[in-house]
Amino acid sequence: MAELISPTAFADLFRVFERSAWRWEAQGEYHQADEVEPWQRWRDGVPVADDLAWLGGWLDDVQAATRAGRAFQRVRKLTDPLTEYLRWQMEVTPANIEAGEEIRLLSDRVARELGLPDHDFWIFDDGKVAVLQFGREGLTGAEIVTEPATVAQYKSWRNLAWTAAVPFDDFVKT
Repeated sequence: MAELISPTAFADLFRVFERSAWRWEAQGEYHQADEVEPWQRWRDGVPVADDLAWLGGWLDDVQAATRAGRAFQRVRKLTDPLTEYLRWQMEVTPANIEAGEEIRLLSDRVARELGLPDHDFWIFDDGKVAVLQFGREGLTGAEIVTEPATVAQYKSWRNLAWTAAVPFDDFVKT
């Protein structure tokens, strides 16, 4: 049986993982409270590079983890055309990469062809999956899955997505 945890308990998972944290990011838009103002500033013409203070804690955590030898990786599914939110995220992504996160991109069409899920999840240390739950105000919690057969299915999706996805830097060169 899966365990439901709060957003705070989910955030704690990033402090305790030992080797790897991998994300499948499947939504075209998120409604996170901490992103509302910076996203609006970007809409108003403020360059992302001038407005990353809101992301500083995450970037510091990623940098500390990757310097300690732990991996942060993500595949982001892209809509066609890109949503406004995803266009903004494309400008935020270089800061994540500079902090040490590996980010690849995959078209929605390829994701469908591969049978990848429409829901977001993180895999921690190849043994724990956090299936993210969202509401109108953003993340509401996560369902923690540790049952080996189910974790194996998520790892299979991870492997398909990671292999098919294009590294961010290669994507933006095209």
